Amino acid sequence: ERAYLDFVEQIDPQTKPRQFQLAKIYLAHPLRFQLPRPRYTVFDRDTQLHVELFRQENVPLETEEARLGQQYQKLSGALTVQFRGEEKTLVQMSRFQEEPDRSVRTETWELVARRRMQEAEKFEDIFDQLLKLREQIARNAGFSNYRDYAFRARGRFDYTAENCREFHESIEQEIMPVVRDLHAERRDTLGLNKLRPWDLAVDAQNRRPLQPFTEVSRLVEGAGRIFQQIDPELSRQFTDLDRQHLLDLDNRKGKAPGGYQSTLAEARLPFIFMNAVGLQRDVETMLHEAGHAFHALAARNEDLYSYRNAPIEFCEVASMSMELLGSEHLESFYETAEARRARRDHLEGIVHIFPWIATVDAFQHWIYTNPGHTREQRRAAWLDLMDRFGGDVDWSGFEKIRVNLWHRQLHIFLYPFYYIEYGIAQLGALQVWANSRQNHQHALIRYRDALSLGGSVPLPELFSAAGCAFDFGRGTVRPLIELIRRELRRVSEPLSKDITSAGF
Repeated sequence: ERAYLDFVEQIDPQTKPRQFQLAKIYLAHPLRFQLPRPRYTVFDRDTQLHVELFRQENVPLETEEARLGQQYQKLSGALTVQFRGEEKTLVQMSRFQEEPDRSVRTETWELVARRRMQEAEKFEDIFDQLLKLREQIARNAGFSNYRDYAFRARGRFDYTAENCREFHESIEQEIMPVVRDLHAERRDTLGLNKLRPWDLAVDAQNRRPLQPFTEVSRLVEGAGRIFQQIDPELSRQFTDLDRQHLLDLDNRKGKAPGGYQSTLAEARLPFIFMNAVGLQRDVETMLHEAGHAFHALAARNEDLYSYRNAPIEFCEVASMSMELLGSEHLESFYETAEARRARRDHLEGIVHIFPWIATVDAFQHWIYTNPGHTREQRRAAWLDLMDRFGGDVDWSGFEKIRVNLWHRQLHIFLYPFYYIEYGIAQLGALQVWANSRQNHQHALIRYRDALSLGGSVPLPELFSAAGCAFDFGRGTVRPLIELIRRELRRVSEPLSKDITSAGF
């Protein structure tokens, strides 16, 4: 924590003005216009944006914003509860939501929820301070509200706030009916009259968690077999990463939590870090981070450093596509029945994440376009969105917990307006998957060609190169959610039936 605060308080305030001056020098250089077009179009666009938004008076405000973000992380990370005579973090408590015993799920859910409620006012205090800072940052930069500033600051040249609103409506109209159907199926399978918040993570048939591997070496071998079936060249790349010791996958004492892919800038090689413990989510994480790694390798020969990374909306297409493509070959880890179960769980997860993305994004649109709102008004706005996107879950007796549910979403505190990207990317990934079911080889060629572009062209061109429409309307969403519906039906059918899923 001390090192982080030293960086944001001492280093950042010195580097930001220097970066601004360098950008100004580049933009003013008389030979800049002799650089080839459209090669430097995106680079110039991004550099001009940096100069346009920079305000010296915002530097200390951004430092304070980072400090408050650290307060949120410290408060959230320190939350613990006493359970069965032991102190446990909230992350450790999450596994009890998969317990077949409903009384255990209920007890542990209530314990965690009430612990969060004890700190609700502190979370609100931190957010109110962040809101005030962000509104001032926007005013200093010449914007009437922080939402419009954030869209510019995030380089959203290719879609607007109205496009996001359209996406929210597409999710409400096309995906929420599927969510409600899945909730009804879960409720009936569990034999319940009403579905409660603690009934959402348990296996509906009370089966034990899937165990795809017992040793990390088996995870690497299984992933390698999957990549071989997707594309032999990707398999070769993955094998090379393993041989070069660029995979740190096992969970061990003292190791930092989480999973990610990072690129070693000088070597131009990806490095995958995770904490595998033998669960299905480890397989999904492996496929996901490998997708990022393949992206880094595809763009590694790009001369311009800034072009070796694409916008997050497309970076996640690379990783989410690999999850979907790889999930068709889970027999590398399981017998057929278990592979189908894992595939169903994955597809259900995709369906359920869309409404939460819409909720988080729409909430922030409301927050930052309603200056001077009260906490009560903010709570009412949140509840309206929970009613739209929450599905058929009974929160009776826990209304105060429901109204503060947004406190757990760190993006709202730390990375405002950074979340819709995952929904946009998932639409792209679903299209790559749909294309692969029509012509696998052609879809893979286009996928890899798009990855090789890095960030050298605008988002719509990246999507187009991958064979995807950069569109959030119902006309794009509907056939994709129907494809998921068909696949969910297929993997739920008895194995004795020979059912061929229709293509997209």
